Amino acid sequence: MKSSTDGRLPPDDVVVAALRAGDEAMFAALLDTWSRGMLWLARSHVSTNDSAEEVVQDTWLAVIKGIDDFEGRSSVKTWVYRILVNTAKKRGMRENRTIPWSSAFEQESPTVDPARFQDADDPCPGHWKNFPAAWPTPEGEVLASEVRGLIAAALAELPPRQRAVITLRDVEGCASEEVCEILEISAANQRVLLHRARASVRGRLEDYFETARRSA
Repeated sequence: MKSSTDGRLPPDDVVVAALRAGDEAMFAALLDTWSRGMLWLARSHVSTNDSAEEVVQDTWLAVIKGIDDFEGRSSVKTWVYRILVNTAKKRGMRENRTIPWSSAFEQESPTVDPARFQDADDPCPGHWKNFPAAWPTPEGEVLASEVRGLIAAALAELPPRQRAVITLRDVEGCASEEVCEILEISAANQRVLLHRARASVRGRLEDYFETARRSA
């Protein structure tokens, strides 16, 4: 049996045994640990927050019903998230907004302005002309909360596939292999989507901190 990479929970064999025994405390621990990320991921496939919440609820019901059939071919987390994605895709198809994961990449503008990199005739072509400015560390609960809200808003505005990948990698801490298995995408696809998502979020934060510096 593959083990979960989530250090906040016990090993997978302990989790599975507890769920099969009807351990409510273990089920509550899984809910507390994974439900937030599951909601973000579900929202990548469906049209409303209410729909995403229903997808998460349906997923947990499927987990309870199917835990006796879990064979350990993947980690418990990957198994749960695969159920979530399949459930969300089915609901998304009914809402006519699912984007096939096998489709070609979106034709997008560069994630970072090419003018910020050295030209082919420069000593180090392709490298930064000037390194991005270091971000200040938010101090105080109000500022920290404002930054968290900005990140959440930036994630919400990403294209669905980018949002799904960055949610799994940077919010849930999944390994790249897990993300590829959960979303059924190639390693190259995962890397491109993650790069675009991170660049977009970073761009939002750069604008925010630059404005904060000017007004300080």
